[in-house]
Amino acid sequence: MKYLCLVYYDEKKMQQLSQAEWDELNRECMDCVGGLQASGHFLEGAPLLSTDTATTLRVRDSKPLITDGPFAETKEQLAGFYMLEARDMNEALRLAEKIPPARYGCVEIRPVRELMDEGNQR
Repeated sequence: MKYLCLVYYDEKKMQQLSQAEWDELNRECMDCVGGLQASGHFLEGAPLLSTDTATTLRVRDSKPLITDGPFAETKEQLAGFYMLEARDMNEALRLAEKIPPARYGCVEIRPVRELMDEGNQR
């Protein structure tokens, strides 16, 4: 089963890291991905640029409404994601514990709902 691990942290706190601390965190993330790939659990993932680069789109009455920034003000911002393959939620949790930015914020883990062919949904 696929699990999406959404990585959140407070961007302001992350900006306080020294360049060496930031570089080390990035190396840890790359090593984590390497380990998850080697074990066959990593499907996809990517870090995101900061929220000041975000744009939010809403469609109301068939018209697009576009605003700068994320859709909501929050204490922690979405920083990236890992798409993992795991037997169950317990294994997904065990795998997500290895995601280095969890030390700075949190990782939300959600099962992916698969859509079936011919309009049938689960």
